[in-house]
Amino acid sequence: MSLRFKFILYLIAVHLLFAGVAIYLLMKHRIWLLAVEAVFIVSLYVGLRLIRQLFNTIELVNTGAQFIQDSDFTSRFSEVGQPELDRLIAVYNRMADHLREERTRMQEQNYFLDKVLAASPSGIVTLDFDGRIAMVNPAVEQILQLASSELIGKRLSELNSAVASAMEDIKLGESLVLPLTGRRRVRCYRSQFLDRGFTRDFLLIEELTEELRQAEKTAFEKIIRMMSHEVNNSVGSANSLLHSCLHYASQLSAEDRQDFEQALRVVISRTDHLNQFMRNFADVFRLPLPNLQSCDVRALIENVALLFRAELASRKIELKFVADPEIESVKLDRSQMEQVFINVLKNAMEAIGQQGTITVRFGKPFVAIEDTGSGISPTVRTNLFTPFFSTKENGQGIGLTLVQEILEGHGLEFSLESQPNQPTRFTIFFD
Repeated sequence: MSLRFKFILYLIAVHLLFAGVAIYLLMKHRIWLLAVEAVFIVSLYVGLRLIRQLFNTIELVNTGAQFIQDSDFTSRFSEVGQPELDRLIAVYNRMADHLREERTRMQEQNYFLDKVLAASPSGIVTLDFDGRIAMVNPAVEQILQLASSELIGKRLSELNSAVASAMEDIKLGESLVLPLTGRRRVRCYRSQFLDRGFTRDFLLIEELTEELRQAEKTAFEKIIRMMSHEVNNSVGSANSLLHSCLHYASQLSAEDRQDFEQALRVVISRTDHLNQFMRNFADVFRLPLPNLQSCDVRALIENVALLFRAELASRKIELKFVADPEIESVKLDRSQMEQVFINVLKNAMEAIGQQGTITVRFGKPFVAIEDTGSGISPTVRTNLFTPFFSTKENGQGIGLTLVQEILEGHGLEFSLESQPNQPTRFTIFFD
């Protein structure tokens, strides 16, 4: 039963009482009849006006509540001359103005944020309360090579992506560097934000840019140049003195001469090795510009493979060539690309160890070298193209660095795909 109906019932009951009194007075005291009727009419009129004014206020409140429910903050109420109602109207109008300004400000901020996220080179992944992907920006689609329709609503671990699976395991407040194709690396950071009073996770994916790689390369180059200069000067002077000392061997007795000469030659050999060691590092960062000429890539790799024929046979490793379709001639620096394929084939052999297969696949326009080794762990993959990093006991850590510099000089993209206990595939794209 509504409040309005209750008021009307109340007025009817009161005026029925008045009617009963009027009938009584009519029967006993007819002279009071007109007075009672006048009071009855005035009371009914006043009661109805009061009810209308009271429910006008309630209607105003209901209308204002409906505007708020419909998010209509542009409508305003005019004052009606009643102090109580005018104060309520003033409060509502101020509240509506404030909400309208806040909504406008939020819309502007959201519009600005959408534009920033769309243009940002960094990837943003927001997760819902169940840990599923709620939103991604275009940078994420490019990094993961997946459309937003393939990402929204899924968990990171459900995506067919090693990078996404690794992102799932990042702890809150921690960051992790993950490898993409080739030399590309991304740094992923997990944090939280508040949404309707509850926390939700998001991931910031920042690609380590070419500028950073160049800065790192410049720093290594300066260090190596300085070390090479100092080592060459010291080794040159030391070798000169050592060779001079060899002339005094004839002055020694026969029984001492052999030991003396052998000791000096061992020292000279080691200093020459140190000199060559430093020269290898310096050569990585002093590569000349490639001399591009038309080159048959298959013939080039087959010639390189001849260098490893004996070792492949001793290790019982089969080398297969698969071409479908046959790759066309490509403009390359033949001598530099020989170094690339020597390093890649050598790494493939060492990854297999004994008994396995190296498959060289030619396509249009790429060449891929795949081995049946035990794969590469994520930790090692992260550091593979870092200068001086090597998993070999006596490795210098310049093989893949040299490969990267040569391919970079040619302007060629490449990728290294590997998972633990899975084949490793190194691909060079010529387009």
